Amino acid sequence: MEKEWKDKLLNRFLHYAKTYTESKPDVEEIPSTPQQWDLANYLKKELEEIGLEDVSIDDHAYVMGYLPSNQEGTLPTIGFISHFDTSPDFTGKDVKPQIHENYDGGDIVLNAEKDIVLSVKDSPELASFKGETVITTDGTTLLGADDKAGIAEIVTAVEYLKAHPEIPRARIAVGFTPDEEVGKGAHLFDVEKFGAEWAYTMDGSSVGELEYENFNAAGAKITFKGKMVHPGYAKGKMVNAMHIAREFAEALPKDEVPEKTDGRQGFFHQHDISGGVDEVVMQMIIRDHDDEKFEKRKNFLLELAQSMNKTFGEERVIVEINDQYFNMYKQIKDKMHIVDLAKQAMESLDIKPEIKPIRGGTDGAQLSYKGLPCPNIFAGGQNFHSRYEYVTLESMAKATQVIVKIAELATNKK
Repeated sequence: MEKEWKDKLLNRFLHYAKTYTESKPDVEEIPSTPQQWDLANYLKKELEEIGLEDVSIDDHAYVMGYLPSNQEGTLPTIGFISHFDTSPDFTGKDVKPQIHENYDGGDIVLNAEKDIVLSVKDSPELASFKGETVITTDGTTLLGADDKAGIAEIVTAVEYLKAHPEIPRARIAVGFTPDEEVGKGAHLFDVEKFGAEWAYTMDGSSVGELEYENFNAAGAKITFKGKMVHPGYAKGKMVNAMHIAREFAEALPKDEVPEKTDGRQGFFHQHDISGGVDEVVMQMIIRDHDDEKFEKRKNFLLELAQSMNKTFGEERVIVEINDQYFNMYKQIKDKMHIVDLAKQAMESLDIKPEIKPIRGGTDGAQLSYKGLPCPNIFAGGQNFHSRYEYVTLESMAKATQVIVKIAELATNKK
């Protein structure tokens, strides 16, 4: 990619990264935070200035726009989607990006005053970016490459295509969503209005990633009911809910946790617990790529609660499970030309496709079940949701080129 366009890509990303867009869980309204409107409105204006058609923003901050095909005949409309909110897992307010040109391959001091260092020991893939332009935080916030890198790549790609009419292209639909990080990015996405036959989320990590499988996901709330009495007179009367919760947790498979699993291995993850003697509430997520194993995991929790309650002789363990999203593979397996097109685009750019299951979910999973098949493509970021998040300009440039190439290759899909 020419230096002029790399500079545009960099400046665009830096502007997005500095715009505060953190989302918030457990809020019914979409978007969940008012600050997301700032970037949403900016993106609408930017797409209009580039010259896209039918640019819109709806009452929930979903932004859409279209770049028409420059070819005759019937061609598909291809969509590219990214989210503009950042994770509430780590603060995204007052982001101060740092640019490290011609990175030397060693540790990067993010904040000398606070002794915050992005180390090769903790992030071994970092050394592979020697010689590139690495963009980091100052160590006090996340960066927001998840997924503002994806937005910058999409906007730059459509601007590039608009400026280079000699490149044949299919019709391109772009969509930017709020609240992906709190699981609601696709909830109010208007698939019919978007009008694409298929789409790609630009929301992956390392260069070459191409994903069309993700976890089946559920959330579980487990309530443990105790009985509080004066501890000095508690014999035979007190029931300590904390002890019941501990017994429940100890009965879970010890090796089926996030820190001990990878690939297609599923897990149980206890991520929050609160309460006291009288009542404890545990929050947990359940993940598995395999449908049958996913159902077994949910049933395991229900059966464990039933067994414990039988022992107590009354209901002291209450399990509530809610499905969150499902494996998109079931919606894509009969439409593999979508994946093949992305692979072809990467290979034509000398990028080796790295096809692997997502150990998480994306907007694409929910969109696939809403009738818009939507695999996930790399956006280049690393160490998401943390103070150590970073992305390289070269990785973003490659993702931008992949979008351009898909638009071009799609002209063969009449």
